[in-house]
Amino acid sequence: MSATKLLLILPLMAIFAYVSLVGFVYFSQRALLYPGVSATLAPEQSRWGENAYIKTPDGETLHGLYSQGDADKPAVLLFFGNGDRVDNYDFLAQALAARGIGLLAISYRGYPGSTGSPSEEGLLTDGIAAFDWLSGRSRSGIIVLGRSLGSGVAVNTAAQRPAVGVILVSAYLSVLSVAQTHYPFYPVALLLKDPFRSDLTITKVKQPKLFIHGRLDGSIPLSSGEALYRIAPEPKQKVIYDGLGHNDIWNESTVGHVIRFVEALRR
Repeated sequence: MSATKLLLILPLMAIFAYVSLVGFVYFSQRALLYPGVSATLAPEQSRWGENAYIKTPDGETLHGLYSQGDADKPAVLLFFGNGDRVDNYDFLAQALAARGIGLLAISYRGYPGSTGSPSEEGLLTDGIAAFDWLSGRSRSGIIVLGRSLGSGVAVNTAAQRPAVGVILVSAYLSVLSVAQTHYPFYPVALLLKDPFRSDLTITKVKQPKLFIHGRLDGSIPLSSGEALYRIAPEPKQKVIYDGLGHNDIWNESTVGHVIRFVEALRR
């Protein structure tokens, strides 16, 4: 093969490889964004709480775990991260229960025990349905708690429902901005189906807010969480853990901050 032909072929091969990679990312993005999806049934017995089944307006059924608190105490509504499960939160449920605070954690559509397939529209619908279900059982207010991917669900829920407080753990400005950070050579804005634009919604969240983030977070950079914090309206506060990252953000100190924030809302 002549040098001239090689010079023509190599750029074409590079373009083909790039287009192929872009196509792969486009068609597999929801598998990447929602790795916790599973057809696994909800367990009959879990490490904490009672099984709850919540109907959504579009006909799906969500599985959740619910620990009822004292009648005069608020309840926490938890939206977890994209690869998590509801039964992983026994540590939080037990700590809250010791203070008389209830907890509902839901499994998004398509996740273990829930019907359907996940999408941004679907998860935001799930958040509203879960809040409405819990509001019929908690007369002393609901605090929404969103972790990682769930922070976007929490922000949207608090913008549309009368939550008394909002806790955002490892929050992002948007999934779009995080994806652009991790995939700088892809036209992410053109490809992304589920951008979760918390930056466009947080200004509607007037309730007291607590932001918690790890400085070493390599999945959702602290800069993304701080950018969301800056545009969030008062009242707000933030806690940054210097030695923690994304998957080790929960510890006794984190849980303590959550409990103090929840109890302060009642005073």
